[in-house]
Amino acid sequence: MTLLQPQPVGIPLPKPSPLTQPFWDGCAAGELRYQECAVCARAIFDPARACRFCGATELGWRTSAGHGEVYSWSTVWRPQTPAFVTPYVAAIVALGEGFHMVSNIVGCEIDAVHTGLPVEVVFHSAGALTLPYFRPR
Repeated sequence: MTLLQPQPVGIPLPKPSPLTQPFWDGCAAGELRYQECAVCARAIFDPARACRFCGATELGWRTSAGHGEVYSWSTVWRPQTPAFVTPYVAAIVALGEGFHMVSNIVGCEIDAVHTGLPVEVVFHSAGALTLPYFRPR
């Protein structure tokens, strides 16, 4: 068996916007950033202009410890474009700060991925952006 690996340079990448740039700057610095509402103190991810929970617009950026667990996952065998190397595991990761994010799992065999698997963030360059991945801890 082969360990799951980050995708190679050349895959389609997201286009940072003024709203998401602090997140991408954090990834480049080796930090997983999320927003926190100053009114209700809830964690917000994906980046937003207003809190999903109370509607407040007072959101600040925080740095996650990067530890969580696999909430849900799927092994991809047929990618959207040929630029992606298969197989890879796309996962929803529940982070300790109370938010979920979608990423890929790396650093283990496909059969080792399961709901509840403890993971930690790792960062890999994809050329123009640094992407967050998660590996077992």
